[in-house]
Order: sequence, then C-alpha cells, then structure tokens
Amino acid sequence: MATTVTAKGQVTIPKRVRDFLGIVPGSQVDFHRAADGSVILMRADRKRPASRFEKLRGHAGKGLGTDAIMALTRGET
Repeated sequence: MATTVTAKGQVTIPKRVRDFLGIVPGSQVDFHRAADGSVILMRADRKRPASRFEKLRGHAGKGLGTDAIMALTRGET
C-alpha cells in the first residue's frame, strides 16, 4: 500500500491500515524505528483494536419475557 507525501510532509494512512489498527479521527499514533531500519506505525494508546467477532458481541436489549413468548407461540395475542 503506497501513499503520497504532501508538501507539508503529511500522508494519508490507508483505510485498511486504519481499520486494522482501530485508528479513528482523534487517535494518536507512534512511529518506531526497528533494528532493520524499517518504521513501525502503532497506536499511541496501545489498545488492541476490537476483533471482528468482538464488534458483533453484545446484547440485543430487553426483549420479550417467557410468558409473552409462550402467549405468542399459543396464538393468544
């Protein structure tokens, strides 16, 4: 994934990288130089982004109680 540096030295982080790292507007990032000379981009808060499964986890909210479900099943509504 290549990107272009602007005259101000700014770059746009590709969407796939932002999504992978969980970077959103206002996020802070760190750049680290590795021993081999490469540069590593990391979130400054070191939080791990939510996995695709964690994003789906949750509660559907308050639903029907057992009595209401049984009434629907019996056609009593």
